[in-house]
Amino acid sequence: MAVMTYREALNDALREEMQRDPDVFLMGEEVAQYDGAYKVSKGLLAEFGDRRVVDSPISELGFGGLCVGAAMAGLRPVVEFMTFNFAFLAIDQVINSAAKMLYMSDGQFPIPIVFRGPTGAALQLSAQHSQACETYYAHAPGVKLVTPATPADAKGLLKAAIRDNDPVAFMEGELLYNFKGEVPDDDDFVIPLGVAELKREGGDVSIITHGKMVHVALQAANKLAKDGIDADVLDLRSIRPLDVDAILRTVKKTNRAVYVEEGWAFVGVGAQIVATIQEEAFDHLDAPVVRVTQADVPMPYAKNLEIMAKPSADRVVDACNKVLYR
Repeated sequence: MAVMTYREALNDALREEMQRDPDVFLMGEEVAQYDGAYKVSKGLLAEFGDRRVVDSPISELGFGGLCVGAAMAGLRPVVEFMTFNFAFLAIDQVINSAAKMLYMSDGQFPIPIVFRGPTGAALQLSAQHSQACETYYAHAPGVKLVTPATPADAKGLLKAAIRDNDPVAFMEGELLYNFKGEVPDDDDFVIPLGVAELKREGGDVSIITHGKMVHVALQAANKLAKDGIDADVLDLRSIRPLDVDAILRTVKKTNRAVYVEEGWAFVGVGAQIVATIQEEAFDHLDAPVVRVTQADVPMPYAKNLEIMAKPSADRVVDACNKVLYR
């Protein structure tokens, strides 16, 4: 096992897949000469040249659409959005073109394309740059949605996403790029999409989450352990496809569940998870499922207000105590 940062794991995945398949190419703002806004594409231009690592204009709609066309022609584009907040400008190409093309062409045009970049809040980037964008993309059939929380997951899931023949929205945690962790040395290390992972095992309460919030959930679980409460922490890793079996297993084991997400509560990912648990495991619940989310406001710029708006380990602990009737 090698220890590397989240960004290095993504870089490894891109390099290995570009070496493996000459049809894979990367396009986005500053991905070539500047090595990427977050240095995820560092060194790729020198190795693969400017026909496979392509700097784009500041036009997400334009280069997003160009890459959808490239996928229709048989290539395997990886589109880097500097942030998924900017990808709203290209959502027409993702949802109306990439997601629907296979269906509308009666199977003639698979779209093997990855739309990747950071999502969620960083530190004082204010309302327009701090949104957790999962719900917008998870809502539409035809797009797969992946949210890795660790360097190992980042590498294994990105390789799987690039090899997939469907469009994949690959959302990276903006504050995770420097996060370090162990990654298998195998250059063919691939994690299948749609398979959740139990990041921590316990029997008293299930904390279900995805993306950057996995780390908040683990912090909360450590706090709960000091009070003698053992929490399962289930990392979904993929929102679409969703590992329903893993969700039901942990709920049936602990009989209590808390869902944690960085986005807003209204029509959020957690609403789907709660509905799934209610439909499939209602008789196993000893308490209503509780959600921990961002406050229902645009993200404030002021640091003290930003901290209050974000989900925290203490809020997760409070939610777990609530479902445990403590």
